[in-house]
Amino acid sequence: MPLISFFPMHSHTARLMAVGILTLFLSACSVLNANSQAPAPKPDLSELAHQAAERIVAGNPDITLYSPMIAATFVDIDNLSQSSTFGRISSEIMASALARQGMQVREVKMRDSMFIEESVGELILSRRVQRLSAQHDARSILMGTYAQGQDYVYVSARVVRSGDAMVLGTADFRLPLNNNTRSLLDAGGW
Repeated sequence: MPLISFFPMHSHTARLMAVGILTLFLSACSVLNANSQAPAPKPDLSELAHQAAERIVAGNPDITLYSPMIAATFVDIDNLSQSSTFGRISSEIMASALARQGMQVREVKMRDSMFIEESVGELILSRRVQRLSAQHDARSILMGTYAQGQDYVYVSARVVRSGDAMVLGTADFRLPLNNNTRSLLDAGGW
């Protein structure tokens, strides 16, 4: 039985309605198909840092024995005396992620004895490691570097034993370079 016989209208009107219904149906199918093939969102800094912390602890389950830990601001690999908002927030997020993995993290910003250079953060240079870790009674230190490429920011994080600077655990990741990441890297963010 033809489709036109279902409609008590003129055949031209019935055809237009059939075409309209078919168009709506196909549009709905294409929307459903487009949604099912949408690309997965790119991971953000927090997600990547938490995955890195999991890898650090998985690589050395005894790392939590070297608590408490203090966190140093991550620094630019091309200038180890310079950081940015990106370096500071990377360090903060990694410290939080390691705390969630069982590491005891000492908050050094609450201590008056810690000198924080306004434009840099809590930088840990090799000559200060022993003094600073003793000052905060830390058995380990979270340290890290980052490098900006054309499409990514590369981050290398490591937990170092404060007594002899031996690396206890390490993890690396790369973050897609977008406008948000660029704004964290630009001009130190202060």
